[in-house]
Amino acid sequence: MSKNIGAKKPERSELGRVRDRLTFLYLEHAKLNRQDSAISVIDNRGTVYVPAAVVSVLMLGPGVDVTHRAMELIGTSGMGVVWVGEYGVRQYAYGRPLNHASTLLEAQAKLVCNSKTRIAVARKMYQMRFKGEDVSNLSMQELRGKEGARVRRVYREHSKQSKVDWSRREYNPDDFNAGTPINKALTAAHQALYGLSYSVISALGASAGLGFVHTGHDLSFVYDFADLYKAKYSIPIAFKMTAKFGDDKNIASKTRLAMRDAFKDGNLLSQMVVDLKYLLGEVNLEKDVDSLSLWDDKLGLQKMGVQYHEVEEDESV
Repeated sequence: MSKNIGAKKPERSELGRVRDRLTFLYLEHAKLNRQDSAISVIDNRGTVYVPAAVVSVLMLGPGVDVTHRAMELIGTSGMGVVWVGEYGVRQYAYGRPLNHASTLLEAQAKLVCNSKTRIAVARKMYQMRFKGEDVSNLSMQELRGKEGARVRRVYREHSKQSKVDWSRREYNPDDFNAGTPINKALTAAHQALYGLSYSVISALGASAGLGFVHTGHDLSFVYDFADLYKAKYSIPIAFKMTAKFGDDKNIASKTRLAMRDAFKDGNLLSQMVVDLKYLLGEVNLEKDVDSLSLWDDKLGLQKMGVQYHEVEEDESV
């Protein structure tokens, strides 16, 4: 009889709910391993243990080595991983969603594939940014123009308040250090917001690629979703950090820390869960799935695991 080694795979009920988790943890120049149900983080200062079920996103910077056992635990604990290279985000990854039902994914696909429902969801997104204004009859072109004007106004306002010069967004994905301090801070701030958005979308079982405004990219819905929060989080924080630290070589790291604190203070994780359900429909995200079903266009859902050719033969006798 074989003996199981190590901690057993956590049950879904044992994992922290999305809204109750810490937003993200940024690590660099460290080795990640597994110790029971925790991620061990080893660097030149020593070892710390991070309970895997309480963090939404791990942002891994330069110099991080991750063992197979650590990735196994990350995948089964519903934790997102964002590899942040020296020149920006290099890779997003996610294990199995915390919500094992496909209900939200099916609802999202249905909304995206119909032009009327797709623009209705897009209008919902824009309405969340234009409080007190009626956008129900605006076309996508009109909405884009209205949003563009709003974003430009937000940048100008924070530039004036922080006394940080601003002309336009400039970002070279191949040379992060070539950017101005404000553009580097904006890149770091947006990265943190994209990572958290990606984690929430994936954890609840939706698709990161099925966007309503953005399209044609595997992260289209991440960009849609993150855009809802940039004016409140990443843009003002980037200007504040630039005003405070200027040419500091660690401005990206300092900006990420400020974003983490703002996410916590603003209870953003819980708000994202509420907003995602509002956009895609009030589906039951707490529903567990014990078995798969087989789809039938005439009979509806049928049980899986049944030898239907044997049933048909018995009925014909």
